[in-house]
Amino acid sequence: MHWSVGLRRTVAFRNVSALYLLVVMVVVFGLWVPGTFLTSGTWRSLLSDQAVTCLVAVGLVVPTAAGVIDLAIGAEVGLGAILVARLLVGHVPIPVAIVLSVVAGAAVGVFSWLMITRARIPSFIATLAVSSLLAAATAWVSGSQQILNLPAGFGKLGTGQLFGVTYPVYILLAVAVFLWYVLERTPAGRRIYATGGNPQAAALAGVRTSRVLLFALVTSGAVAGLGGLLLTSQLSTGDPTVGPGYLLPVIAAVFLGSTQFRGGRFNIWGTVVAAYTLAVGVKGLQLAGLPIWIPDLFNGTALLAAVGLAAWRRSPAARRNGLTRFGRRRPVIQEPAEAGRGLRDPLQSVPDSKSI
Repeated sequence: MHWSVGLRRTVAFRNVSALYLLVVMVVVFGLWVPGTFLTSGTWRSLLSDQAVTCLVAVGLVVPTAAGVIDLAIGAEVGLGAILVARLLVGHVPIPVAIVLSVVAGAAVGVFSWLMITRARIPSFIATLAVSSLLAAATAWVSGSQQILNLPAGFGKLGTGQLFGVTYPVYILLAVAVFLWYVLERTPAGRRIYATGGNPQAAALAGVRTSRVLLFALVTSGAVAGLGGLLLTSQLSTGDPTVGPGYLLPVIAAVFLGSTQFRGGRFNIWGTVVAAYTLAVGVKGLQLAGLPIWIPDLFNGTALLAAVGLAAWRRSPAARRNGLTRFGRRRPVIQEPAEAGRGLRDPLQSVPDSKSI
């Protein structure tokens, strides 16, 4: 009896909706464009081409779980992509250029943290402003031009294969396993979820929420820098325009992933499944010959659906308590998560440094 109840909960649509959506899309596009969609080449290309998007989304899970949406994530990818190219054409050794690009992404995370916790700027505004600053920095470093003539050896990082799968896929899996372990199996992960669920309660419990946010934003920035340099390696060109296009699909994957497996909690493997599910939808629409604006429409719709589904998953008690507090005109503070399932609105500002 208990086994059957657990199985029904596991395979329930609200718990694995992305998998059901994936099956539907495979059937639809398999019947619509079978000559191209069902080929092994298409699926290998999909796996490799979306590795960077999925990698960046996995990195974004950490600050989002801590209660901060990093709206600079796309610009961080762009900075990593153009910085590694500029270093390489400046005859910096490949390993050094890779390390410096990742460190630059981490430094952006530190700057965002300072704006949020020290300057007391709401995270939504702070990361949006950082995104604009990074766009200017990327244009300055590149001169608003593509950077060509990169070393041939650097291209192997993004296009080299092992057992028919490109290296970025293995890098994605390594980062995903590491961050999954941190979030789900370590005290640091519990502190991240506690900070995202209720920062005031976490601080009262002794959690150094400021340090948690620092770790989260530095992790996100470093992973975004890694994704940017892998993208440049795949393209063999430093393109200053590639970063912003990652913002929407990455955020959509993170929020859709929060509705998978973990009962409304931001998590790594839900994000991986969501990222590739969205990629399958976009690839199928492209192979069907639909207009080039369809992917933006698809990702935007997916983001709206994911956020709506995440809100719907909140318990009736949490919604009722929120309405009661609103009626009393008190500050809206998310109640402590029930068994780790609660979601605080990540667009809320982080408490000022005096309370941390």
